[in-house]
Amino acid sequence: MELSPPQTDALTELINIGYGRAAGALSELTGYRVSLEVPRIGMHRIEEIPPLLAEMVRSDVATVTQVFSGPLAGTAMLILDEKAAMVLSRLLSDEKNNPGGFDANGREIISEVGNILLNACLGVFGNLLQVQVTFAMPQLQVSAAGRVLESVSIEREELQYGLMVHTRFQVRASNVTGFLVIVLGITSLDRLLHELDNWEHRQTSP
Repeated sequence: MELSPPQTDALTELINIGYGRAAGALSELTGYRVSLEVPRIGMHRIEEIPPLLAEMVRSDVATVTQVFSGPLAGTAMLILDEKAAMVLSRLLSDEKNNPGGFDANGREIISEVGNILLNACLGVFGNLLQVQVTFAMPQLQVSAAGRVLESVSIEREELQYGLMVHTRFQVRASNVTGFLVIVLGITSLDRLLHELDNWEHRQTSP
């Protein structure tokens, strides 16, 4: 399955709206200006995503996973390589370089970043569909890039495709690259694409 150009444009615009909300919330939380670049979006079959991530990320990754349910159901993940997660946690705090690695404080910061970013983006989807989306507590894990989807499942829904969003944080004159992956059940994906077409039509109608 490929997104049509209008669907890609609409989805990019909607996620960018979510990014704007997330950047504002992170800036307010940390006291630092945080910006997120316009995302690059692709639709991939589930089995294609792990090797794509493994090709782009050679180290272990820190993944914040959040399950969401309701009329729109799936799993959303913020994925950062372990070095990027450590850099971002330091940029968003007053800590200097920590030789101890990705410690408990760093994990807490990245979990909160993931929570804010995922909620903002999924909230935009919920507003688009005019439905209430319920979020589970975010979970953080560190694993090989190729294993991030191993535990993903959606009750009573077949998993076929996932949205892969390439993102870049800009914090305190530094760039940190990461990925947002949203895995939707086939019913939720069909509804999302249908509503994207409706949304695009409303934007272009006189």
